[in-house]
Amino acid sequence: MAKETANEAADETADEAAATGGLSTAPVEEREATAVTGSFGGVREPGARGHLAWLGRELLGWARWFWRQLTSMRVALILLFLLALAAIPGSMIPQNNASPTTVQDFQERNPGLSSFYDRLQLFDVYSSVWFSAIYLLLFVSLVGCIIPRSWQFVGQLRGRPPRAPRRLDRMPAYTTWRTETEPAEVLDAAHRQLRRRRFRVDRREDVQPGRAHVAAEKGYLREVGNLVFHLSLVVLLIAFAAGRLYYAEGGKLVVEGYDFTNNLTQYDDFSSGPFYDTDNLGNFSFTLDEFHAEFTRSGPDLGTPSRFDADVTYRTEDGTERSTTIQVNEPLGIGDERVRLLGHGFAPVVRITDGEGNTAFSGPVPFIPQDQALTSVGVIKVTDYVGPDGQPTQLGFQGFFSPTYNIDEVRGPHSTFPDPDDPVLTLTGYRGDLGIDSGLPQNVYQLDTTDMEQMVDAETGDVFRFDLRPGESVELPDDGGTLEFQGFERWATFQISTRAGNGWALGGSLAAIAGLAASLMLQRRRVWVRAYRHEGGHTVVEMASLGRTESGRIPEELASLAAALEPAAPMLPAEPEEGPGSDSPDPSAEESAAEGARS
Repeated sequence: MAKETANEAADETADEAAATGGLSTAPVEEREATAVTGSFGGVREPGARGHLAWLGRELLGWARWFWRQLTSMRVALILLFLLALAAIPGSMIPQNNASPTTVQDFQERNPGLSSFYDRLQLFDVYSSVWFSAIYLLLFVSLVGCIIPRSWQFVGQLRGRPPRAPRRLDRMPAYTTWRTETEPAEVLDAAHRQLRRRRFRVDRREDVQPGRAHVAAEKGYLREVGNLVFHLSLVVLLIAFAAGRLYYAEGGKLVVEGYDFTNNLTQYDDFSSGPFYDTDNLGNFSFTLDEFHAEFTRSGPDLGTPSRFDADVTYRTEDGTERSTTIQVNEPLGIGDERVRLLGHGFAPVVRITDGEGNTAFSGPVPFIPQDQALTSVGVIKVTDYVGPDGQPTQLGFQGFFSPTYNIDEVRGPHSTFPDPDDPVLTLTGYRGDLGIDSGLPQNVYQLDTTDMEQMVDAETGDVFRFDLRPGESVELPDDGGTLEFQGFERWATFQISTRAGNGWALGGSLAAIAGLAASLMLQRRRVWVRAYRHEGGHTVVEMASLGRTESGRIPEELASLAAALEPAAPMLPAEPEEGPGSDSPDPSAEESAAEGARS
């Protein structure tokens, strides 16, 4: 008797395991077995052949162990966290591929720290060995996780819903009642109701002889969402890699009224990925017609910009010419390139005549802002200058442009507001060799005064320094001509970039969100309906439902299904409880069927 009871318990346990199995395709973490130290495949046999066999088993064993660890969900989450953590230095430390000038300036100001950063490749985070290692391991981990789960999920779709366990009343949600309807008719009605609610339905013989049931399953989109989410991460990784390998990015400062043509010689700075061919740069050009800037003039936001936009006219390869406005965070798309508005400033318009009265220099000179009030510094280099003695030489001027001029003992000349309410150009001059003929590259915004002599006022003997407002001019020392401040233009800086994989990255992001939402909001569940003829002549209907996780929606759905089935299998009034050994349903269970399902 005890042996039969144990067998029945074992059968019931096996039935419940079969009923709950396959609700998820997540990999099961294997328990690490206690292994013989240094051996995955038994005892090493003597001789060279035994040694090689043992070595092969060891290598294969370690490789399988490493693969199981790498493709586990735990390691994938750890690698994803490490990738996010590794990206932090790339956003906080200047990067060579984004701004080499900023990196150079940082290195000059922090030589000791820069040496440490260099050893850790922190100025090139996204191309560093350690970032690439995390990236590739995460890629392999995700692929190794997705493939077996996808294969397992396909097998579940091709299979039949699992057979009902012997004891449905042990399921989390359960209801039962008696009816006069024939069992076959009850099962037919249940089959129709479940199909109408988009369940996968299968009618099959029961584990108990002479009985049948309907097995149904729903919520496969939950696992689809799970797989889509993981696959989207792979797509994002591929898009990120393509974006780093096939990209081009350059910056250009354009003064109002001037043009830019998209070729390498026109860029102020340019960088590209290792696989990008610069011959593929888009064939277009544009003119900065006018730049608009407005600033708040009162309140706590005094001086804060309220409007930045640039009116441009661009021309494409087919000769089409269009006018448009580029705003901050609203780039202009021309083919594969994106033209973004980054910054702005002022370019004083200067005319310089030499000692013989000829124009030696004329045009706008961009000055670079140093603060929020747009106090700007700049350099004017005059290469075609002839002195009063007829000898060619070179001039250099450096100083400030202040849109709203002010001066004090601490800061000297500076601006107090970014709009040109009182524009003043403050310069000091040098005469000599600018060094531009040496063949060494120079920064156009810096003046090398190594081989130059500072101009001196002949009357006072002081350094020659002057302030000019638009329309004013000054005589240069030693009958060296004049410098006239004719006015100013605005300039804007643009970033022209093209990057592969943007569409894939957007699609992957949207798919990841959709997949995550599906995996969180949908519930994988199973429903069983059993109907059989009782000894008393009536039909017993049993319904049970099981979800992957406990949820209040599972018993609610079962109650709704029972209510929908009740017209086809009307409930009989409760009858007195029968004696021990009877398999008639419990009256309390019938009462619960009237209220809904229990959980």
